[in-house]
Amino acid sequence: MVDTLISYGSAQSNAMYSLSVLAKMRGWKFEYYVSHIAAYLKDNPHGNYKASLDNGMKIHIDKTLPIVTKEILLVEEGGRQKEAQFGLNILAKEILTWQKEHHIEALNIFLPSGTGSTALFLQKALVQKEMFDTKVFTCPCVGDSAYLKLQFLGLESDQRYHPTIITLEKKHHFGKLYKENYKIWLKLQEETGIQFDLLYDALGWRTLLAHPEVYSKPILYLHQGGLLGNDSMLPRYERKYTQDIK
Repeated sequence: MVDTLISYGSAQSNAMYSLSVLAKMRGWKFEYYVSHIAAYLKDNPHGNYKASLDNGMKIHIDKTLPIVTKEILLVEEGGRQKEAQFGLNILAKEILTWQKEHHIEALNIFLPSGTGSTALFLQKALVQKEMFDTKVFTCPCVGDSAYLKLQFLGLESDQRYHPTIITLEKKHHFGKLYKENYKIWLKLQEETGIQFDLLYDALGWRTLLAHPEVYSKPILYLHQGGLLGNDSMLPRYERKYTQDIK
């Protein structure tokens, strides 16, 4: 019987926080492995890191994971594993129900990708349901399109199930501060009243708006969540760009 949840990745991972909530709900221990923790973060816990610690997470600075036993559930970094299909099948059903309720026959779905697991398994679920007029588009936030394609192939060799990758012309470095990201994040909040994630959503919206062919049909944008990550990203943006944007 499972009593311990284990995963690994960065010390400010959105997935880390989500898993800490799951473990707390289940009454499991949660152990998370990272290659390093920035000194400032360790001395001033905030964002996903602090919230996960508050949920009882035990963090290890170690690249070697323990041997998996029947008591341990190992979740790959960012949830990049075939079991993620279960949840994405549920999401696909919810989207199809929403489409029917709003009489939307053709739909384009967009979301930015880290490992790409969400976009991949969502597209696969829709194809298997023969919803060929509903298509998933995504952009790489970690690495480039070639890297994202390799992530897809690692989980699904049949390329019929792969989402369509779109990109910006200029290379984007994950975690780097871009004035354009901050500007579109501010504009979205002003015009929609919705706060988006600064790490993924800001790049996602910039990429989407650079590809008008995607919103030639009704479009559904999947919010990335992860707003706790803004606790660390927003002060960095404000220090660097607020005077330039005013």
